[in-house]
Amino acid sequence: MKMSYFVLGTNDMTAATKFYDALFAQSGIASAMPTERMTYWVGKTFAFAIARPFNEQPASHGNGTMLGLDTGSEDEVRRLHKLAIELGGRCDGEPGQRGPFYSCYVRDLDENKLCLFTQ
Repeated sequence: MKMSYFVLGTNDMTAATKFYDALFAQSGIASAMPTERMTYWVGKTFAFAIARPFNEQPASHGNGTMLGLDTGSEDEVRRLHKLAIELGGRCDGEPGQRGPFYSCYVRDLDENKLCLFTQ
């Protein structure tokens, strides 16, 4: 079994799309199949999406829920952390060594928690 795709909820599709387009711009991950409810970004081995909840209730972040994105280098962790903050995200943990990983934590515009890391 392998992970295939990840979906995070949003309450503002336009703002969230701009945030992730800019965050993924230099990573070779392009958006695909945008609709009014959902947009995907497709990598070589996975897909990531933001979506308005199907049940039409407000999207909310899950306490303890986090998406980890392996950036490939410490420089990229630092660059993406800075970029996420510039795009309106919020720092939830500065870049630094944490156990075997160099990582940082950011919240996107909907307060979803992202871990940007490298091994």
